[in-house]
Amino acid sequence: GYGFARSAFGPWGGFLTGTAILIEYAIAPAAIAVFIGAYCQSLFGIGGWMIYLAFYIVFIAIHIFGVGEALKLMFIITAVAAIALGVFLVAMVPHFSVANLLDIPVTEAAGASSFLPFGYVGVWTAIPYAIWFFLAVEGVPLAAEETKNPKRDLPRGLIGAMLVLLSFALLILVIGPGGAGANALLTSGNPLVEALAKAYGGSTWMGSFVNLVGLAGLIASFFSIIYAYSRQIFALSRAGYLPRKLSETNKSKAPVLALVIPGIIGFGLSLTGQGDLLILVAVFGATISYVLMMAAHITLRIRRPKMDRPYRTPGGIFTSGVALVLACIAVVAGFLVDPRVVIGAAIIYGVLIAYFAFYSRHHLVAGTPEEEFAAIQKAEEALH
Repeated sequence: GYGFARSAFGPWGGFLTGTAILIEYAIAPAAIAVFIGAYCQSLFGIGGWMIYLAFYIVFIAIHIFGVGEALKLMFIITAVAAIALGVFLVAMVPHFSVANLLDIPVTEAAGASSFLPFGYVGVWTAIPYAIWFFLAVEGVPLAAEETKNPKRDLPRGLIGAMLVLLSFALLILVIGPGGAGANALLTSGNPLVEALAKAYGGSTWMGSFVNLVGLAGLIASFFSIIYAYSRQIFALSRAGYLPRKLSETNKSKAPVLALVIPGIIGFGLSLTGQGDLLILVAVFGATISYVLMMAAHITLRIRRPKMDRPYRTPGGIFTSGVALVLACIAVVAGFLVDPRVVIGAAIIYGVLIAYFAFYSRHHLVAGTPEEEFAAIQKAEEALH
C-alpha cells in the first residue's frame, strides 16, 4: 500500500499511507487478544492479562523462529474455522425470525424506529464495526515477495478472500441475531456461542465446537496480522521511513525488533480490555490508508495511463472514486462513536508525521524497490 502511494505522491504519500496501515496492523492484534481472552474465559474459565501475554509471547516467538510452516498450519486452522461458521449458520437457521432482528429497544435518536433503533446516526457509527469484518484483508499484497507468481496469485487471493469474507459477514450478521435476538448479542464478547446458547436454551455440543474453533479462527487472525505488521515495519524501515534498526533480521530472516516492539505496545493496550475501542483505533488507521490508496489509484490512472498494469481494477477510476467517498465517510464515522479514542489515534499519527518531517525524509535509502521504482519513473518522465 505505501509503495503504491509512494509512486503516486512521492515520499510524503508513501509515509502517510504506510504509517496509517501500521497503526491498523499494530492495534488490531490487541483488539483480537481481548476477544481471545473472552473466548478462553468462556471455554476454560481463564481470561484477562495472562491470556493476552501468553498469546503475544507464543506467537511472536513462532514468527521469530520461522513463520513458513506456521503459515500453512494457520491456513488449515482458518479452513476449520470456516467449517465451524457453516455449522453455526445451519444450527441457527431453524430459529431465524425477522422479529429477532428488530428487538433492540427504540432510542430517542433522530430517525429512530424498530428498524433503526439508534436512528440515522446509528448507521454511521456502526460503520467502523462493519469494517472490522474485513480489516487487514488488504494485507495480502504484503506477501508479494514470498509469492511465486504475484501478478497472477495476489489478485486471485485478494478477490477470493474478499468474496469469502463478504459472504460470511452477510450471513453471520443476519442469521446470528435473527436466531438469538439482536438485543441479546448487543454487548457480547463471544456472540456466536451466546447466540447458540440463547437459541437452544443452554450449552450444547455445537456451542462448545463453535467456541473452540471460533477461538482457533481468532488465533489465525492474530497470527496473520502479527505477520502483516512485522512485514510492514520491515518495508518502511528498509526504505528509511522508520529507524533502520527495525529492518534487521535474524538467521531465520525474521525482523525481530519489528515483531517485538509493536507486540509490547499491543499487549499494553490489550490490558485496557476495551476491544471495541481498540477496533476504533485500528479502523482509523485503515480508513486513512484507504483514502490515500484510492486517491493514489485515481492519480496514477490520470498521470500515468500507459504504466504497465498486470492487474486492472474493474470500473477503473469510477470504482476507486466510489471507494474514496466511502472511505471518507468511514473516517468521520469513527469520530461519531468515540471522538476521544480517534483523536488519540490521530495524535499518535501526528507524532509519526513529525518524525518523518524533521528526520526520516532526509534519510531515505536508495536502492530499495520503492526508491528504484521512483527513479525509473523520474527517468521516464525526463525522456518524455
